Formats: sequence, structure tokens, C-alpha cells
Amino acid sequence: MTAINKVIDDKYEILKMIGQGGMSKVYLAMDRRLNKQWAIKEVTKNDRDRNNVHVVQSAMAEANMLKRLDHPSLPRIVDIIEDPQRIYVVMDYVEGESLDKVLSMYGAQTQEQVINWAKQLCGVLNYLHSCTPPIIYRDMKPANVVLQPNGNIKLLDFGIAREYKDQKIEDTVSLGTKGYAAPEQFGGKGQTDVRTDIYCLGVTLYHLVTGHNPCEPPYELYPIRQWNPNLSGGLERIIQKCTQLNPEDRYQSSAELLYALERYETFDDAYRQRQKKIVFLQSFLTVAAILFIGAGFLSLGLRARTNNSDYENLIQLAQKTTSETDTERLYISAIEIKPSEAEAYRGLVNIYKADAVFSIREEEALTKVLRTNLSELRDSSDYADLAFQIGKLYWYYYDYGKSDATDNQITRMKSSIQWFEDAVLFGSENSEYHQMATIYRDIGMFNRDIVINVQEASDSGKYAPYFNNMVQLLEMINNSPDENEIVLLEVYKLSIYSIENYARKFKADGITRDSIQEAFDNAERGLSSVSATTDKADELKATLDGRLEIAQSAIDNAYSE
Repeated sequence: MTAINKVIDDKYEILKMIGQGGMSKVYLAMDRRLNKQWAIKEVTKNDRDRNNVHVVQSAMAEANMLKRLDHPSLPRIVDIIEDPQRIYVVMDYVEGESLDKVLSMYGAQTQEQVINWAKQLCGVLNYLHSCTPPIIYRDMKPANVVLQPNGNIKLLDFGIAREYKDQKIEDTVSLGTKGYAAPEQFGGKGQTDVRTDIYCLGVTLYHLVTGHNPCEPPYELYPIRQWNPNLSGGLERIIQKCTQLNPEDRYQSSAELLYALERYETFDDAYRQRQKKIVFLQSFLTVAAILFIGAGFLSLGLRARTNNSDYENLIQLAQKTTSETDTERLYISAIEIKPSEAEAYRGLVNIYKADAVFSIREEEALTKVLRTNLSELRDSSDYADLAFQIGKLYWYYYDYGKSDATDNQITRMKSSIQWFEDAVLFGSENSEYHQMATIYRDIGMFNRDIVINVQEASDSGKYAPYFNNMVQLLEMINNSPDENEIVLLEVYKLSIYSIENYARKFKADGITRDSIQEAFDNAERGLSSVSATTDKADELKATLDGRLEIAQSAIDNAYSE
């Protein structure tokens, strides 16, 4: 076991253990050079243990396989360190909870949520199966799927994945998690192929939507409506087809499964019955529609007037209510009436940032109403401005991943990128926020990508644009006297820390000493002018005051060489 606070390869400081398997351990580590967190998988070598030799080989195979892959639902491998006793595989630290923990805490998940996850998993499986040669994952189960704070999933643990060999009759080694694994994974029943992953995914969906673990009694996959009659017959048929013992009877590709999932309602018994009734009633409805057209127009007019009145009343009540819980409820009720109107969403944003903390619970509530109504909302002329405000909410206040020992600035920036991107795409170039949204987006993308760029030695030339964006953001914030103190301090923090970490890189990209010194002086003056009014602001200001000398030394050292 690697000791806490040990530094590996003069670079990665071990912070804590976050996972443990039979032959490996996973740690959270801090990259002391890049100030970024990574997950490090440690595998101890033992040449006298045949099983250990296989685990070591599997870990190396997993690392080398992942190094070749590039998909948003897969973690990246950024470093492999080997010494006589251990192998360390450095990879993305994936924030979130594994789906087995979600099941343990909350039980069976909603049908809609499970189908959403299933579509994402089909996407990543389709990517793996489309590789040359195809990669068969073979270990799909809730424990290997992590639900991230943004609602997306990551697929982990490629320890038993393999490349498909066209001429091979069957697998050499029987591997997989009993209960989730397909029959052919246990040897003597053919080679595992893409349909093996279809089976494992089907069992995973069964577990998620019913809450019944296939590894526990009764060890049988009953029709899902036997556990919950309210579930869709269409989804039941899809899962049953995925989990057929004969691979020929399953979906033959993840794309075929995805097509079925997107139309699962059409497989439902009730849907088919409704289709028959529709044919019978079509003639009658045509006649009836003519009779009711006049009354319909009148009814729609009255309904629209009622909805407008209710919406305005809810907005006014929300603005006058002092209870944050009641205010949130009123704004959400208003959104249900007019999902394409931005005003109620802006009200939610304002109450969520009022205490300078955008909590995980608040993020879940906001994400729920946005996800449901996003397509309508994007047609609104106010959407770009709203997207910009949501981006700032994430950038400055998002609380996910923050602790006493860990800053989450990179997480906040990464979570905001999609919203600033929408502000740019859906907004006018002449709008007051368009330029600032572009700068926020580009700074966020730099911080998201720079680590992998450094690992791939492709970071040259990326620091000068980043520096220019940082200077522009600093100038804009300094010219906004009404800006919240937390916003001001976070921008000064970004500037000071960037100078501290990248002074040499800025120089290498052609930034002059005068330019970087001017940016530093602007941040220092802005910092000194902030009068902190809250404990959070006071603590942040004190931290930044303590970093000024270090940042100045970074400039001096970089330009004295």
C-alpha cells in the first residue's frame, strides 16, 4: 500500500485511497506541477503469484488500450509509471457516484432515467465496437458506470476488455462478473463479441430499473413488470431480447439496440392497443374535429389568458417571498406553465447564487427543469442571455468537488463550458455578453484540455491566446464596479494562479515581461480594492494575498533566465 502524502515520480502526491480491489488500489492524487487531481491505480507485482502476474498483465493491457481511445464517456490515461515493485496507472479522476452506489442509496431508478443512461452506454459501446479491431468491454455492470454531476456517465475498469479476433473460435480465459456476464464468457460457448456487451448491458438495465441484483436470489431475470407493473412493456421486451442466451437472438449491434431504446414505447402493449383504436376512431374524430374547431379556438384563447395570468402571479409571489424554498417552488411552478420563458429560470439562478454557493441539490433541481424544457427554451430570444447567467453560476459558485483541502475551480470551469458555448451560439454578436461568453468559454476549454496537451507535447502556442483572454476578462471585471465580490476575487485568483503556474510558458509563447507584469499589477490592485463582507470572501482574499509574492517570484524567475 502506498503511503498517504507519498510523492510518485516527483510529481503525483497521494491524497487518499478512493477504491480497492483484490489486487489493486486506487488513490486520489494531486499533480504538484499542474495543480490538478488524478486517479492513480496501483498494482503490486508478485512474480511468485500466477494470479498476480495475470492482474499485472491485465493492468498494462488496460492502460495501453485506453491510451488509444478518445470518447467523452471514457477516462483518459495520462501516465504509466513502473518500478520493480509496482505499476502506477495515472488517469482522469472521475467525479461522481457509481451506479451501484446510486442503487444502494436510492433503490430502483426511474424508467426514463435508466433509458437515458442506456442510450449513453450504447453510444460508448458503439464507439468501442467500431474500433479496428473492435474492443469488447465484457464487464458492464452498475459498479463500473459512474454518474457525473452533469448527468452524463463514464465507463470505467477495462481490466478484462479484449480486442475481437476474427479467426478465433473462443476466448482463452473465462472472465466476467457472474450474474451480469453472458454465457459465452465462461468458455466453451464461442468467442465473446459485440453481442456479449449487449447481454451485459441488458442485465445492467434490469438491475437499475427493478432494483433486483442478478447476483443475488432468485438468480433469475424475471420480466421487469413482475417487479413493477407500471414499467413499460416495450422496455421489458428490449431487456428480454438483450439477455437471450443465444447471441443470435439478441440485438446484433449497439446501434440496433439504441434504435429500439429511442422507440421503446412502440413496443408497448398499451401502445399497440391504442394504435388499433386510433384506426377505428379516425373517421369519427375527423367529423368531430370539424364540429369542435370553433369551440377549440375560443378555449385556447381563454386558456392562454389564464396561463399568462397564473405565470405573472407566480413570478410576483416568488419575488416577494423571503423563504428560499418557497421561492424556488414558485419559480419551478411558473416554468411548468411557460417552459420557454426565461424569466423564471433567471429567478432560480439568482436565488441559487444569493448565498455564494450553488449546491449539488440546487444543481439537480435546475438541471431537471432545464433538461425537460431545453429544446423549447432554445427557441426563446432570451435564451443566450440565460445561458450566459447559468454559465457564470457554475463558474463562480458550483460547490461540487470542493472541500477544505481541495479547490474545485477547474471543475467549475469545465461544468460551465457548455452554457457559455450556448450563449455564443444562440446569441447575437452585438450583444453585451457575447464577447465575455466567448472569453469564459475559451478559458474553460484551455483549463479542460491543457493537461492532456502537456502530456502529448502539443501545448506550444496555446498559452498566448489564454493569456490574452485572461487579460481581457480581468479588464472587463475591473470595469464592472457592481460585480459581486466573489466574482471579482475568483477572477483575480485565476490571474494570479495562472501567472504563478504558467509564467515560463507565457514567455515561451512570446508574452513580454511588461505585459505579464501589467496583468499581475492589475490583479494586485483589484485585490487590494476588494472589501470582503463575508467569511468566504475574507478567506479567499487572505489566500490570494498570500500568493502574490509567489506569483511575482514566478515572473522574476521566468524572465531572468
